[in-house]
Amino acid sequence: MLEWRRRREPSTAMLWVSPLIAIALTMLLGMIVFTAMGYDGFHAVESIFLTPFLEPQRWADIGVKAAPLVMIALGLAIGFRANVWNIGAEGQYIMGAVAGTGVALLTYEMTGWWILPAMALAGVLGGMAWAAIPAFLRVKLQVSEILTSLMLTYVAVQCLYYLVRGPWKDPDGFNFPQTRMFTADQTLPTVLEGSLVHLGIPVALLLAVVAWFTMEKTTAGFAVKVVGLAPAAARHGGFSAGRTTWATLLLSGALAGLAGLFEAAGPFGQLTPQFPVGYGFTAIIVAFLGRLHPLGIVFGGIVLAATYVGGEIAQSTVRLPQAATGLFQALLLFMLLATDVLVRWKIGWKRRAA
Repeated sequence: MLEWRRRREPSTAMLWVSPLIAIALTMLLGMIVFTAMGYDGFHAVESIFLTPFLEPQRWADIGVKAAPLVMIALGLAIGFRANVWNIGAEGQYIMGAVAGTGVALLTYEMTGWWILPAMALAGVLGGMAWAAIPAFLRVKLQVSEILTSLMLTYVAVQCLYYLVRGPWKDPDGFNFPQTRMFTADQTLPTVLEGSLVHLGIPVALLLAVVAWFTMEKTTAGFAVKVVGLAPAAARHGGFSAGRTTWATLLLSGALAGLAGLFEAAGPFGQLTPQFPVGYGFTAIIVAFLGRLHPLGIVFGGIVLAATYVGGEIAQSTVRLPQAATGLFQALLLFMLLATDVLVRWKIGWKRRAA
C-alpha cells in the first residue's frame, strides 16, 4: 500500500524537477479539459505548448513576450524571497508605461538619442512611485502589501483609460482611444534586422544575470534571504525588515515599470486601452516556475511566453477562445503548487506488520 513519507530534509533535486512534472501534468490535464469542452484536446495542447517551439518563425514572438515576463518576475522573486508579496506588478507595469509615454508626448517634436533613455528612466520612476504606496503603508501602518498593491492595479487601469480617452487622445486618430504613435527616436531598436527581436530581450537577459549576482554574491542579496527566512536573526544581524521591504518593493516596481515602457515603445508603439495584458499577474507564475531563481525565471518566462503565442495559434487552428490561454496558465499554477509537496514528501510502500 502506498503512503506519504516526510523527507528528512527538502529534496534539492525535486525542487527543480517538480516544475517539469507540473508542466507535464498541465499538458495532460489540459487535454482532458479541452476535450470535455468539445475541442480536440490533443491538438489544442499541441498548438498551445509545442507548436511555438517547433516552428522557428515563432521564436521571435516567444522572445518578445518573454522579455517583460522575465523583467517583472525578477523583481517579484526578490521580494518573495524577503516575504514581501507584491501582487500588483500589473499596475506598476501600466504606470511605468504611462510615465514613459508622458515623456514621449512631451518630446514628440524633438529628435535625439537621449529621448528613449529618458522614457526608460521615466518608466522606472513611474513603476517605483506606484510601488512606493504599498511600501509606505506596509512599513508605517502594517497594511498588507498584497491588498494594497492589488487594488492599486485597478486604479492604474482607470488612469490609463482616462488619459487615452481624454487629454492624451491622438488628435489625428479618428477619435480612437489611443495616443500618438511613437516616433523612431521613441521606439525600441531591433537587434536582428528584419525581425521582431528588440532591445528589450537582451536587456531582460542581462537583468537576470545581474539579479543572480546580486542575490548570490552580495550582502544585499544575503540580507533579503535572511529577512525572509529568519526575521529574528535578521534583526540581530542588523538587517532592517523595513528597509528591505522598501528596497524590494521599489525594485520590483522599477522592473515592472521598465517592462511596461519597453512594451509601449516596442510591440505597441503607443498606449491603447488594450495595453494591460496581464503580464504582471502571469509573472507571478513565472517567478514560482523558476523557483525564485533569476536564471530559472528565464526558463519560466519562455514557457509562459510560449502559452501566449500558442494560444493565438490555437484560436485559428482549433478555434479555442482567447480565454483558453488563461485557463492553461491557471492549470500550470495549480499543478506547480500541487507538485511542491514532492519537495518535502515522498511516496513509498507501507510495510505490513509481521
